[in-house]
Amino acid sequence: MAERFEAAADHLGLDPGVRDVLRTPDRELTVAIPISMDDGSLRVFKGYRVQHNFLRGPCKGGIRFAPDVHLDEVRALAAWMTWKCSVVGIPFGGAKGGVVCNPRELSISELERITRRYTTSIMDILGPDRDVPAPDMNTNEQTMAWIMDTYSMHHRRTSTAVVTGKPLNLGGSRGRPEATGRGVMISCREALKTLGMRPEDTSVVVQGSGNVGGIGALLLHREGYKVLSLSDIYGSIYNEDGLDIPAVLAWIQKHRRLDGYEEAEHLPNEGQLEIECDVLVPAATENQITSENVDRIKARVIVEGANGPTTAAADKVLEDRGVVVVPDILANAGGVTVSYFEWVQDRMGYFWTEEIVNSRLEQTMVNSFEEVHTTAKKYDVSLRSAAYILAIDRVVSVYRMRGIFA
Repeated sequence: MAERFEAAADHLGLDPGVRDVLRTPDRELTVAIPISMDDGSLRVFKGYRVQHNFLRGPCKGGIRFAPDVHLDEVRALAAWMTWKCSVVGIPFGGAKGGVVCNPRELSISELERITRRYTTSIMDILGPDRDVPAPDMNTNEQTMAWIMDTYSMHHRRTSTAVVTGKPLNLGGSRGRPEATGRGVMISCREALKTLGMRPEDTSVVVQGSGNVGGIGALLLHREGYKVLSLSDIYGSIYNEDGLDIPAVLAWIQKHRRLDGYEEAEHLPNEGQLEIECDVLVPAATENQITSENVDRIKARVIVEGANGPTTAAADKVLEDRGVVVVPDILANAGGVTVSYFEWVQDRMGYFWTEEIVNSRLEQTMVNSFEEVHTTAKKYDVSLRSAAYILAIDRVVSVYRMRGIFA
């Protein structure tokens, strides 16, 4: 991301001082989380919260629970959120948080105690007007409910707007679970329009089958695309005539994995991204398209459903080959957009129908794609470079208008 930031800053002619401001997180917090375990032992976990930028509004970003979480990763993801919020024009800065733990080795009660103690430890920097967390890797609606309750109990009032991604009956938004996948579908459709391609003539490979990949595949299927392949952590499935995506997702819902699904060929995950197709949607995890496999990628269009699925080195190869890449900070921004809608609804105390949420998400994503596409033509750059140029320019504009408080 640093390389992409510098390239965009060069196009904008930013001076070194402004670059330093935008590179440097506004606030970083590391906390110790002592927890009494179910067996009576005491363990200390480590937690982080990084607030990258407050210029456009409260910070926004997920909290992940994983054994390999580290501060540099959280810093990078917080900056990513700043640019993602900016590129779709929502009034948030970026943040990210994490707790170093393995949720698979912890009970529900242990996870609750970790969540509540972590929330209490970072509470001074949270708030609807300060920093609004959301689910991320290995966290979910229940995690957000615990955070909201902990914050509310300490402040002696129910504060639903302190987090997003909550259950509906605690102030969550309709359309939120499908939002990232829907944003991927809309981004794909808008990209194809610029190339004169039609959904009914387009084949798609989707890496992943969860909240982004699975829902994205379902929505693409409904739009008439032929989805050839899906995957999970255990392997991938393939059908050259196209998968029955509703049937595949029903199988996953029942069996928790693709293994055993009979209406497709089962393949290892290695090589799934190299299947011949028109559109490739990496919607699993980061660093999937690299210098080692980029020469074997056959797709004409790549729509990044995951954060950082393409390395900078691979990105240059794809650009030189003329592959259109709809970048992550645009393509998967549907989730944070509807998180913003949830925050707005919580603050109003008035909630929208799913049709209204989806309509406003559609408008935001279509307008954002058009602005990125126009920027790409203006500067004669890729969509990724254009997204960074647009996002950074918006933050810089606010910085210059506000000035430096001294």
